[in-house]
Amino acid sequence: MQTNGATVGGDEWKGRTGDSWAAEWKRTDRSFGVLTERLLQRARNLACDVVLDIGCGAGELSLALARMRADTRVTGVDISPQLLEIARDRARNLGNVTFELADAGVWQPGESLAPDLLVSRHGVMFFDDPVAAFTHLRGIAAPDADLLFSCFRTWEENPVFRSVTRLLPIEVPPPAPGAPGPFAFSDRTYVEGVLTAAGWRNVAFEPYDFAMIVGAGADPVEDAASYFTSIGGAARASRELAPPARESFIERVRELARANLREGIVSLRAGVWIVTARGQ
Repeated sequence: MQTNGATVGGDEWKGRTGDSWAAEWKRTDRSFGVLTERLLQRARNLACDVVLDIGCGAGELSLALARMRADTRVTGVDISPQLLEIARDRARNLGNVTFELADAGVWQPGESLAPDLLVSRHGVMFFDDPVAAFTHLRGIAAPDADLLFSCFRTWEENPVFRSVTRLLPIEVPPPAPGAPGPFAFSDRTYVEGVLTAAGWRNVAFEPYDFAMIVGAGADPVEDAASYFTSIGGAARASRELAPPARESFIERVRELARANLREGIVSLRAGVWIVTARGQ
């Protein structure tokens, strides 16, 4: 995974990065709440009996799909044991969802469990070899399976990250196009090429903008400052600052939060693709 020029490998999802995201799962689910609902709306129109959630994290989308479709079997796959521990705890009262520790690019379903719907909320952009990964996913899917996932559009179309990163006293270059990480799938032509090369057809893109909630509660400004300095590329970069520079950065983040505070909520715009395709 690459965040704003800093590489995060798979091992880090089992260590510090996994710990950080596991600690922040509630605020992360909150920030993606509007997007999750949009993915659920799209999924309601797709018939399925077996669902695979790729890069499921703490399980929000898997759990929502399992509640929405009580007769459907849902499996969430992720490489972070910390996040899966949370997902399994959240699923303890749901009998139709399970979580497995695995790389979705090589994961194998059980007998007679070929997924007919493959979904992901921002979990598909981290493969080292995306063509190979999506070829594998098509190969394990049922015939004519549906693929539905979200991914960020360009850095420029995501003020929620760009605005904060620009407050750092050091220059942090935008993510390299196509490099594994949050913005790897920002170019629709590149994504279409990956999926087509992997054997998926009827590839389609819906541009979707939403307000990403980054601060709420009793002190939404401080909540936003804490969130932005806990996970993500700006947080990683800020940890390398000397204490005076870091405190100055945090104060600038507070100012940004105040400027985007409305009715007790701090939010900034995020721009994503919602991508659909079919297997063959």
